[in-house]
Amino acid sequence: MKTRNDLRNIAIIAHVDHGKTTLVDQLLHQSGTFRENEQIDERAMDSNDLERERGITILAKNTAINYGDVRINIMDTPGHADFGGEVERIMKMVDGVLLVVDAYEGTMPQTRFVLKKALEQKLTPIVVVNKIDRPNARPDEVIDEVIDLFIDLGADEDQLDFPVVFASALNGTSSLEPETQENNMDSLFNTIIEHIPAPIDNSEEPLQFQVTLLDYNDYIGRIGIGRVFRGMIKVGQQVALMKLDGTVKQFRVTKLFGFIGLKRIEIQEAKAGDLVAVAGMEEINVGETVCPIDNQEALPILRIDEPTLQMTFLVNNSPFAGREGKYVTSRKIEERLRSQLETDVSLRVENTDSPDAWVVSGRGELHLSILIENMRREGYELQVSKPEVIVREIDGVQSEPVERVQIDVPEEYTGSVMESLGERKGEMINMINNGTGQVRLEFMVPARGLIGYATEFMTQTRGYGILNHSFDGYQPLIGGRVGGRRQGVLVSMEKGKASEYGIMQVEDRGTIFVEPGTEIYEGMIVGEHTRDNDLSVNITKMKQMTNVRSATKDQTVNMKRPRILTLEEALEYLNDDEYCEITPETIRLRKKILDKNEREKAAKKKKLSQQ
Repeated sequence: MKTRNDLRNIAIIAHVDHGKTTLVDQLLHQSGTFRENEQIDERAMDSNDLERERGITILAKNTAINYGDVRINIMDTPGHADFGGEVERIMKMVDGVLLVVDAYEGTMPQTRFVLKKALEQKLTPIVVVNKIDRPNARPDEVIDEVIDLFIDLGADEDQLDFPVVFASALNGTSSLEPETQENNMDSLFNTIIEHIPAPIDNSEEPLQFQVTLLDYNDYIGRIGIGRVFRGMIKVGQQVALMKLDGTVKQFRVTKLFGFIGLKRIEIQEAKAGDLVAVAGMEEINVGETVCPIDNQEALPILRIDEPTLQMTFLVNNSPFAGREGKYVTSRKIEERLRSQLETDVSLRVENTDSPDAWVVSGRGELHLSILIENMRREGYELQVSKPEVIVREIDGVQSEPVERVQIDVPEEYTGSVMESLGERKGEMINMINNGTGQVRLEFMVPARGLIGYATEFMTQTRGYGILNHSFDGYQPLIGGRVGGRRQGVLVSMEKGKASEYGIMQVEDRGTIFVEPGTEIYEGMIVGEHTRDNDLSVNITKMKQMTNVRSATKDQTVNMKRPRILTLEEALEYLNDDEYCEITPETIRLRKKILDKNEREKAAKKKKLSQQ
């Protein structure tokens, strides 16, 4: 069988922050793909603002490197399980994977998630132990952990016989031994060329090209990125697009793009094994096959992970609606959500009985909060409800998503963490105490038990704990209350500006969320109550001025710092009867029913109906 020895296709997989994007940077620099005078950003692959700020890869990216006379196509995959939809499809485009593992932290939950997908596709693995220059690096133990993980995930003997490269992506060094480092990435390049199988060259056979990622460009419309599995594809060629619903559309290939470095370059043709982008198809979707009109043979459809979490997105109808946003109407919000569906295949948007509300389902809190944050930055104004897990019926049993949770925490906090996860119906499956004062705990927890847990966890461990979790599967629904907020809230009963005097009057009742001078309205949540019931407060109250001087006049009182919630914290904080109002400038929490009397009536009604 003929192979294309001038080509290798690999994906880089790793847990968030184990250095894979930095590693790709080094490979790009050292391969001479850039001109010497070319200005390149650090973490060049993370191209959008959110990726740079959070230091995570959200969208899969592809790049190509020339090393000697071999072209290496590299797919940089997201490490976070919420973007699993991207990972799964990339595994179809490549012949091998680089598993990057931190030399100190070892294997983590998301490493497990992504590796499982790679092993299922029977891909050839290479393990890169990165950050080998860390003072507390423990490469030998980390390799043992990796072997255990491979066995645990059912790797076959060939996969278990993986080569290991030790590297420091930051310093641009690599070697095949942990003790010494060479000042280049040659060890890694050579290992890739030696161990990753070259693509089969069947370019004489009829064309088969499958779309695995989508992109959109205002000038040329939708772009399908994928791999040519056999045959050749040329600009100007008339081809058939085999749709997922069984229909076939004909179109002409108007443009073809290959990849080199971080650029897309226009090419005239591509053949079996190449990763390319094809333009000219208006309605192309992920998983569809492009083939010749006279030889219509579809490739197996790609399976895409189903959403596990949903929220209702609504038009903002608070008293401050329309003040700060550019796009506030239901038409604009719906258009934006529909355009997100063009490139994000793990997202679902359904209409509701109301023209001003949509149910949006995604792969997790991070997946949805990234969408909301992007909309907010683009000038949209909207409201969202509390995130809820999607319950499915599997073999006649109501089932809910379960997450595998890994926690690294100082020894003294293990008791309180175990107790709080126990209350959230978590089941401990492993505990490792390696005598360094740090304990690693592993749990299986229903996904709804984790909504809102991150904030509580940070408080419990004084910020010293590290929490990682990834979707594991579905299990029968657990009855009773799981997780959720235990505290009530402080709700404003007046409209106006928060005053220092007003805030100080209610400080002892709980934690305040707003600063003096903030504009507030009736029904807006301004803090957390120390008890489990809601309390209406007036923090706009001003001090009465008199001409009598008090003896304590000159004593100054210090006001406590308010707790300002981030978008993720606000979403996690929500209860069933509350909304989060999101504008380009502000994030506010509010009650669904703003009027105090109406709210009390509704609560009584609900209580009666439950009895």
